[in-house]
Amino acid sequence: MDKIANLPNIDPALLDLPTEDKLAPAGRFDHPPRILMLYGSLRERSFSRFLTEEAARVLAHFGADVRIFDPTGLPMVGSVPETDPKVAELRALCLWSEGQVWCSPERHGAVTAVMKNQIDWIPLEQGAVRPSQGRTLAVMQVCGGSQSFNVVNTLRLLGRWMRMFTIPNQSSVPMAYKEFDDEGRMRPSAYYDRMVDVMEELFKITLLMRGRTDYLTDRYSERNERAQKAIDRQIARL
Repeated sequence: MDKIANLPNIDPALLDLPTEDKLAPAGRFDHPPRILMLYGSLRERSFSRFLTEEAARVLAHFGADVRIFDPTGLPMVGSVPETDPKVAELRALCLWSEGQVWCSPERHGAVTAVMKNQIDWIPLEQGAVRPSQGRTLAVMQVCGGSQSFNVVNTLRLLGRWMRMFTIPNQSSVPMAYKEFDDEGRMRPSAYYDRMVDVMEELFKITLLMRGRTDYLTDRYSERNERAQKAIDRQIARL
């Protein structure tokens, strides 16, 4: 059967037919997987930072190059130019990254302003580049009381909006004040094991996607739009 004949609204010249060959390993890289980690609290004893740092140790053990962004001093979005040094630092790290980890406390049933402000400073487009598109993402949260999934659910929504590949696993740590010692190290528990599971999965998926994100994020609708704009420019020159 003629496949295209049954899809009259599709331009066959612009339609990609996915194959296993197109998703073949992209070769070896000269650098380890690059992971950016964001946390959502400015408190001196910040459990979201403690959980982030604990996860960073696991990722470093796997061989990742890990950078943790300190949100202290990051202005509210829209209050300063995009050239602000702290904003520029965050955006540069986002471009540098191949995967990310977002960890926020739950406040009033949602992510904190500190967490959302960081995400809001990351643009969907920066010139011809999309700083977040195609990056892998793991989401985590800490709770002051009983376990909740409000924050990780919100972070998943934000990750999808930022065109990131959010892994299935996630971490939610209830009564976080009980899970960390005086030095900020996480005590052995099922919650610690789950955090390790999440980092292990993120590392694996990031390895699988390296060198393939341009293909995986290439869309028919956008190819079609570019082709139409090229036609319109040609017509305008006539």
